[in-house]
Amino acid sequence: MAASKAPRGGAPTGATPHATAHIVDSTVGDAPMFEASGGDWSDIAEEAARLGEERIVVNMGPQHPSTHGVLRLMLEIDGETVTEARAGIGYLHTGIEKNMEFRTWTQGVTYCTRMDYVAPLFQETAYCLAVEKLLGITDDVPERATVIRVLMMELNRISSHLVCLATAGNELGATTIMTSGFTGREQVLRIFELVTGLRMNHAYIRPGGVSQDIPPGALDNVREAIVGIKHSLSQLQDLMLANPILKARAVGVGNLSLTACMALGVTGPVLRSAGLPYDVRKSEPYCGYETYDFDIPTATEGDAFSRIRLRLEECYQSMHIVEQALDRLQLIGPGPVMVADKKIAWPAQLAIGSDGMGNSLDHIKEIMGTSMEALIHHFKLVTEGFRVPAGQVFQSVEAPRGELGVHLVSDGGTRPYRAHFRDPSFNNLQAVSMMCEGGQIADVVVSVASLDPVLGGVDR
Repeated sequence: MAASKAPRGGAPTGATPHATAHIVDSTVGDAPMFEASGGDWSDIAEEAARLGEERIVVNMGPQHPSTHGVLRLMLEIDGETVTEARAGIGYLHTGIEKNMEFRTWTQGVTYCTRMDYVAPLFQETAYCLAVEKLLGITDDVPERATVIRVLMMELNRISSHLVCLATAGNELGATTIMTSGFTGREQVLRIFELVTGLRMNHAYIRPGGVSQDIPPGALDNVREAIVGIKHSLSQLQDLMLANPILKARAVGVGNLSLTACMALGVTGPVLRSAGLPYDVRKSEPYCGYETYDFDIPTATEGDAFSRIRLRLEECYQSMHIVEQALDRLQLIGPGPVMVADKKIAWPAQLAIGSDGMGNSLDHIKEIMGTSMEALIHHFKLVTEGFRVPAGQVFQSVEAPRGELGVHLVSDGGTRPYRAHFRDPSFNNLQAVSMMCEGGQIADVVVSVASLDPVLGGVDR
């Protein structure tokens, strides 16, 4: 943290002009305002102290651990009390949405998966569902591909919540909570690596389905991982929910009422902690979520501790959905995982290569050696891409941090005319001032951690 003590409207610490200090006392509305110019800083501070008006502005971040390295919080404090809190964003801006306008529809997956890097599979799914709406092929996506999408998203929801709980504990000085949470998350990432070839930024979900089927034995590996994840969640419950120190830090901290959530567009666990059971999987089902059995945990306290408890409960609900998806995949059996239309289907439907990435050698051999038509089609599809009818569409999914929406506009070409994402962290961060003002400066860390913002999705 870097603090500066200055009269209102004054210069920051370090101002060193050598003229005589000059302070103009004026009034703006009901609040007195002071303008300092010239002079030695000690003279200015002395004069401001004599007038009895001062403020202390604290910059928390953008390098502070609790701000995830790229969030700036500008706090005005009176002693230990926060009188004003503002969030500064833009330190992680990547231009992803603009870059997507210069890549094909399929290549867009590689971009949007990198926004919220803790929950990449939700962005891939939302984007691909929107593209499929524009193409009019929503009902043509194979059932096996849809179930795989649900399986991967719910595993990703668990890993995302575990990151939130682990980092929140670490920011409060509880390293054991961090190690326990990341132990559980590691088991999920091993599944991702087995299925997609990557631990994050997968580009696994594609328009029309998924890039390749899950490998043999993966279902058994997921069932084994669930046992270890449940063990980690049980440890986290003991370490967090029954911990009197953590409860003293989190109960009644970062309060946000249902009215405030509705006014600010806050969604996800933060909204549900205020009592509203809003979940896109129930309100506007996608990927067949209406056919799965699961509950929407809620609370009424609207504080940081209730959000911790809700995320733990949501992990158990996600595991229940994962178990149902595993049963369905075994019942469905082997089958296609991409639409049958070869003008859309990305040509990577066989097993991944021996290096764990890319097309299998058998698929490459077929394209390059036995079919000139397949080679031509592969070249056209990869370099130019498929055309999407002109129009626009909005699609939302329930991501770990709340409602994630994507607005796509097509002019009939092979790449998006416009792609814009409604990231939940962006909306949720608006609540920082309401949660922090009037509280202690130490509670700012707890409040921000309970929002679980990921700045990659905020800045885009």
